[in-house]
Order: sequence, then C-alpha cells, then structure tokens
Amino acid sequence: MDGGGSTDMTLAFELEALKSLADPNAVFNDARQWTEYVGVVSEKPTYVVTNFTRKHRIRQDFFSGPRGVKESLENVKQQFDTDRHVFVGTSEEDEAVAGDADWEYLPLSQAAEAADWGLAGESPEPDPFDSSDERDDWP
Repeated sequence: MDGGGSTDMTLAFELEALKSLADPNAVFNDARQWTEYVGVVSEKPTYVVTNFTRKHRIRQDFFSGPRGVKESLENVKQQFDTDRHVFVGTSEEDEAVAGDADWEYLPLSQAAEAADWGLAGESPEPDPFDSSDERDDWP
C-alpha cells in the first residue's frame, strides 16, 4: 500500500473498520511493514476493543481507552511523532472526526483495495473439488 512512499506513518483503524476485515491480524501484520505505529480507536468501551484485539491476536501500539475517537486521535498524534497520521474508517462521521483531529482520512474500501486486504463477507474462490454441487442423477 505504501507505493514506495515514506513509512514514517501512524495508522489508526476505527474498530468497525477493523471488524469489516476478513483477517484483522494479517492486516495489522501487513501494516507494520510500512508504518511505524498501528492501533485501534473507538467510541466503544475499552473492554470491547480489548476483547476484539485479543480474540484476533492483534498487537496494537495504541488504543483509545476511555476517550472518544477525536480525543484519542489527538492524543496519539501528540505521542507518536510521525510524518503522517492516517485514520481508516467506514463512515462520513469517521471522515469528519479525522478532519477535526487533523488526521488524513482513508476509507476502508480504498485502503483494502490498495493493500489487497480481504473484506469480511467477500466470497472465496469456488472450490472445483467441492462435492456439494454434485448432480444427484449420477449413479
């Protein structure tokens, strides 16, 4: 996804964006290759974010804690001094919060396409050896 650009970036995922990915752990591992810091922010209570990241074995550099998304983004920007701060979200509200916090906004669909991340619910390639479609008139 970096396109040869700087890796001096902090990347934040809104929790709902992360939940929309087929393999959030793989996405975090991929993102670590071209970012300095990657984490999760959400309006949800801390335990919701923690439970999700533990379940998916995601090692995050930061999370929102008891704060809202805007305050979390502002605090992360102060803590992690990188050239770019990019917020991946799924809604117009996410885009507005990113702008208010002086972060770049990247819609999940665009990020997933650029980085070749699978989205949850995308149908996998059909298995040519799957027997569920066998004809029932064969002996």
